[in-house]
Amino acid sequence: MVDLKELQKEIYKNKVEKGFNTTDVAIEFCHAHEELSEAFHKFNKRQDGVAEELADVAIFLLGMCEILGYDLEKEVVRKVEINKNRKYKKEKSPDGKDVFIRIKTDEDP
Repeated sequence: MVDLKELQKEIYKNKVEKGFNTTDVAIEFCHAHEELSEAFHKFNKRQDGVAEELADVAIFLLGMCEILGYDLEKEVVRKVEINKNRKYKKEKSPDGKDVFIRIKTDEDP
Protein backbone atom coordinates (compact mmCIF):
# COMPACT_ATOMS: atom_id res chain seq x y z
CA MET A 1 0.00 0.00 0.00
CA VAL A 2 1.17 3.51 -0.78
CA ASP A 3 1.92 5.94 2.04
CA LEU A 4 0.12 9.09 0.96
CA LYS A 5 2.11 11.23 3.42
CA GLU A 6 5.34 10.17 1.71
CA LEU A 7 3.79 10.56 -1.72
CA GLN A 8 2.77 14.14 -0.84
CA LYS A 9 6.39 14.89 0.07
CA GLU A 10 7.67 13.24 -3.12
CA ILE A 11 5.25 15.23 -5.28
CA TYR A 12 6.22 18.48 -3.56
CA LYS A 13 9.94 17.67 -3.94
CA ASN A 14 9.42 17.07 -7.68
CA LYS A 15 7.60 20.40 -8.00
CA VAL A 16 10.51 22.20 -6.31
CA GLU A 17 13.16 20.37 -8.36
CA LYS A 18 11.36 21.13 -11.65
CA GLY A 19 10.62 24.75 -10.72
CA PHE A 20 6.85 24.31 -10.69
CA ASN A 21 4.53 26.49 -8.64
CA THR A 22 4.59 25.89 -4.89
CA THR A 23 3.10 29.14 -3.61
CA ASP A 24 0.02 30.14 -5.63
CA VAL A 25 -2.62 27.72 -4.34
CA ALA A 26 -5.36 29.27 -6.50
CA ILE A 27 -3.42 28.28 -9.61
CA GLU A 28 -3.10 24.74 -8.24
CA PHE A 29 -6.89 24.56 -7.84
CA CYS A 30 -7.22 25.67 -11.46
CA HIS A 31 -4.76 23.02 -12.65
CA ALA A 32 -6.55 20.29 -10.69
CA HIS A 33 -9.85 21.40 -12.20
CA GLU A 34 -8.29 21.43 -15.66
CA GLU A 35 -7.06 17.86 -15.25
CA LEU A 36 -10.47 16.71 -13.99
CA SER A 37 -12.07 18.37 -17.03
CA GLU A 38 -9.63 16.56 -19.30
CA ALA A 39 -10.56 13.25 -17.67
CA PHE A 40 -14.26 13.99 -18.12
CA HIS A 41 -13.72 14.97 -21.77
CA LYS A 42 -11.87 11.72 -22.50
CA PHE A 43 -14.47 9.69 -20.61
CA ASN A 44 -17.32 11.28 -22.57
CA LYS A 45 -15.57 10.60 -25.88
CA ARG A 46 -14.68 7.07 -24.78
CA GLN A 47 -11.00 7.84 -25.31
CA ASP A 48 -8.03 6.23 -23.62
CA GLY A 49 -6.23 8.14 -20.90
CA VAL A 50 -8.98 8.75 -18.35
CA ALA A 51 -7.02 7.03 -15.57
CA GLU A 52 -3.91 9.04 -16.40
CA GLU A 53 -5.85 12.30 -16.17
CA LEU A 54 -7.35 11.19 -12.84
CA ALA A 55 -3.80 10.45 -11.66
CA ASP A 56 -2.89 14.03 -12.59
CA VAL A 57 -5.82 15.26 -10.46
CA ALA A 58 -4.54 13.18 -7.54
CA ILE A 59 -1.03 14.56 -8.02
CA PHE A 60 -2.31 18.13 -7.88
CA LEU A 61 -4.43 17.37 -4.80
CA LEU A 62 -1.53 15.74 -2.98
CA GLY A 63 0.78 18.60 -3.93
CA MET A 64 -1.73 21.17 -2.72
CA CYS A 65 -2.11 19.33 0.57
CA GLU A 66 1.65 19.35 1.07
CA ILE A 67 1.80 23.08 0.28
CA LEU A 68 -1.03 23.78 2.73
CA GLY A 69 0.20 21.41 5.43
CA TYR A 70 -2.78 19.04 5.23
CA ASP A 71 -2.46 15.29 5.71
CA LEU A 72 -4.68 14.06 2.86
CA GLU A 73 -4.45 10.43 3.95
CA LYS A 74 -5.76 11.32 7.41
CA GLU A 75 -8.52 13.50 5.95
CA VAL A 76 -9.66 10.82 3.48
CA VAL A 77 -9.80 8.17 6.22
CA ARG A 78 -11.73 10.57 8.49
CA LYS A 79 -14.18 11.46 5.72
CA VAL A 80 -14.78 7.82 4.75
CA GLU A 81 -15.82 7.12 8.35
CA ILE A 82 -18.17 10.13 8.32
CA ASN A 83 -19.71 8.99 5.04
CA LYS A 84 -20.24 5.43 6.36
CA ASN A 85 -22.50 6.81 9.08
CA ARG A 86 -24.45 9.26 6.95
CA LYS A 87 -28.08 8.61 6.13
CA TYR A 88 -29.55 9.27 2.69
CA LYS A 89 -32.90 9.04 1.02
CA LYS A 90 -33.26 8.29 -2.67
CA GLU A 91 -35.57 10.39 -4.81
CA LYS A 92 -36.08 10.78 -8.53
CA SER A 93 -35.02 13.87 -10.44
CA PRO A 94 -37.43 15.32 -13.03
CA ASP A 95 -35.62 13.32 -15.72
CA GLY A 96 -36.05 10.08 -13.75
CA LYS A 97 -32.51 9.68 -12.43
CA ASP A 98 -31.80 8.65 -8.85
CA VAL A 99 -30.80 11.53 -6.59
CA PHE A 100 -29.49 10.94 -3.08
CA ILE A 101 -30.42 13.52 -0.47
CA ARG A 102 -28.50 13.51 2.80
CA ILE A 103 -30.66 13.33 5.90
CA LYS A 104 -29.27 15.64 8.55
CA THR A 105 -29.15 14.19 12.05
CA ASP A 106 -28.01 15.40 15.45
CA GLU A 107 -24.80 13.37 14.96
CA ASP A 108 -24.30 14.68 11.41
CA PRO A 109 -25.88 18.15 11.14
